Amino acid sequence: MALNMRKDLLTFALLGIFALAIIPQNVMSQNVASIVTPGFFGGIKNQASASCAGKSFYTRDGFLKAASSFPKFGSGSAVESKREIAAFFAHVTHETGHLCYTEEIDKSNAYCDQSNKQYPCVAGKKYYGRGPMQLTWNYNYGACGKALGFDGLKAPETVSNDPAVSFKAALWFWMNNVHSVMNQGFGATIRKINGLECGGKHPDKVNARIGYYRDYCKKFGVDPGQNLSC
Repeated sequence: MALNMRKDLLTFALLGIFALAIIPQNVMSQNVASIVTPGFFGGIKNQASASCAGKSFYTRDGFLKAASSFPKFGSGSAVESKREIAAFFAHVTHETGHLCYTEEIDKSNAYCDQSNKQYPCVAGKKYYGRGPMQLTWNYNYGACGKALGFDGLKAPETVSNDPAVSFKAALWFWMNNVHSVMNQGFGATIRKINGLECGGKHPDKVNARIGYYRDYCKKFGVDPGQNLSC
């Protein structure tokens, strides 16, 4: 009987481990959709002018569909989940003017790094900021396109023309460049997105990002943590 009991306990433990392994990480922590409510998303977008290109382009459904492709986004504890989502939307709000802009206002810079041979620039194409995170530079467009299934070098405009791709591109950049530094505080995420603002170079822009982050953390009922500036 003792042997059978030990077998039963081992089987139960293995089943428990298997069950944890197959539960999506965002469900294990807290569902992203329950945090990014229609009221929260609309509260950002409603501050943009009716004439903004992003007014109809960016949608909560589009964000949630994109987020489902990145299960580690917003994963972890409830606090970690809310802080990451607050940080993501703080930067999105700053970069797009409350989800107004789908493309960078100043399109004069091609953002072509000619030293990058893996993702060479295509003649006539510019790699200025596009989408919720204002994806920039040829190497980012090339790598992002390869990961998401579009030609980022020949058709960078896809990020600002295709709603299905736009938020995915933003989350691709986030998960590959920003997600890993969330435990260092919000300031580290500013460095990853636009380090040129840090070190006292553009305190107004840094403070604007921090302001959005604090506001969203407050809306989510979570402390923003330490090391907010860069």
